[in-house]
Amino acid sequence: MLKRRGSAVWKGGLQDGSGIISSFSGVLNNTPYSFKTRLVSEDGKAGTNPEELLASAHAGCYGMAVSAVLGQAGFTADELSVNATLTLETDGAPKITAVDLQITGKVPGISQEQFEEIASSASKTCIISQALNPNINVTKVATLIA
Repeated sequence: MLKRRGSAVWKGGLQDGSGIISSFSGVLNNTPYSFKTRLVSEDGKAGTNPEELLASAHAGCYGMAVSAVLGQAGFTADELSVNATLTLETDGAPKITAVDLQITGKVPGISQEQFEEIASSASKTCIISQALNPNINVTKVATLIA
């Protein structure tokens, strides 16, 4: 069994406070976040937020899952690019309502239809999709690059 760890430190009140997020691997090391970077700012420059980290994790996990399913079908991607857009409803209590996954792939010898089928089935093996699927709508769009 694998365990992955992260940590966060928050100081101050919700709207005037700030925090830092770190990962055990050190990839995130005292990365700043705040109320503004979470619910107000969309410029992505002032810091990160938990939702952005979740979207990035989902994109990474889903890309690896598609790669695995491609391999099982006898294909190897030259490149897979995944964009995940997480929707955070802010009316009332904040709630994640959807994640839109868009994957573009350069995969020799595969048809668009095969790529779409593989991309769709990969969400069953993506652990982030599994964690989110019971609660939110996860959509997928797969585009093959010739």
